[in-house]
Amino acid sequence: MKVLVLYDYPPPPGGLATQGEHLRRGLQEIGVEVKACHLESSFEKRWHYKWFKPDVVIGVGYWGHTPHIVLHPLQYDQKPVPWLVADGVVLNYQNILNELPLILVTSNWVKERFVRDGIKEEKIDILPVGTDTKRFIPYEKDDPRVKAVRESLKIENDEIMILTIGGDAASKGAREVMEALALLDSHLPKWKYVLKVWPQPRTKEQTRMDLELAETLGIKNKIVISDDRISRDFMPFLLSACDIYAGPSRIEGFGMVQVEAGACGKPVIGIKAMGLLDTMIDGETGYLAKIGQEIKVERLVVGEEHGFPTGTVFEFDPPKVIDYKADVEEIARYLNLLISDEKLRKKMGEAGNKRAVELFDYRVVAKQFVDILRKRGFVTE
Repeated sequence: MKVLVLYDYPPPPGGLATQGEHLRRGLQEIGVEVKACHLESSFEKRWHYKWFKPDVVIGVGYWGHTPHIVLHPLQYDQKPVPWLVADGVVLNYQNILNELPLILVTSNWVKERFVRDGIKEEKIDILPVGTDTKRFIPYEKDDPRVKAVRESLKIENDEIMILTIGGDAASKGAREVMEALALLDSHLPKWKYVLKVWPQPRTKEQTRMDLELAETLGIKNKIVISDDRISRDFMPFLLSACDIYAGPSRIEGFGMVQVEAGACGKPVIGIKAMGLLDTMIDGETGYLAKIGQEIKVERLVVGEEHGFPTGTVFEFDPPKVIDYKADVEEIARYLNLLISDEKLRKKMGEAGNKRAVELFDYRVVAKQFVDILRKRGFVTE
């Protein structure tokens, strides 16, 4: 079997690129002949079609990438299989996607969103995102690489470090976490909350607003924000440096960092919704706070990036849920439990590591991918 994987290749450290790279590596390591190409590189894709002659072309992205990962392969008589994440609402390409024999999505919740928005349920199979559980492992606090992370962030040995990682912090639920910490502050031992965000224009403005909130809440001196670029090599040590990973995301089709935190032996606070219902076990690998608020939209303005003329308006009746906010009081309750109980943190971290290794290792995911292709008749060997 020959597989061509289309994603942001060579991979930067972002989520979609990592998703594609882990599938490529997993397929290669289980003996599948596999090549990779940037999803937007028309010339290089055509080159692979001609000489490599793949049996299947899998494209990693969201529905808006359909022209690159579905229409382009179809134009050259290839067999595309999109592996899609959620983007709030599917606005376009339903007819094209419904003509395909197979669509992969990252969780049951993503499948529900696609079915809600017009994609045929029988077309969809679920393939989780793979994690490198040989690199994402629990490192001890006295490991010099872990110690150096905490020292660089000015986290003292006796301080509990809570961590959130994202393109921006608010989308990962950090504002709800800050509100929860403010409720608890006078009752907690020493703590610091680290927000690791990505350097980009929209993040700068969001970070400014997040710091304003922290100041209003009276906890700004306990918030540490890092907006440096980091590599995937650094991530296991950053995660190992924390005591609790806080990820009650507002939108989360899978929860890759939450799974990686579990693989590193850290308890996770998430939200009882979306992809985290697949990746976490509430009360075992961490805690899932109930939904505090559903964010609904009645109207969206879209443009060329979604396959429409600029300024195209969509109106929804009834309004569509596009993301969520976790309940602040529940986040506070779970933070209090984890901060005050080191044995509980260790127990949940061990459970998270076990679950990551058994279900989400990238080689396990690659084998699952091959099984799906066989079941769907793409390959017979």
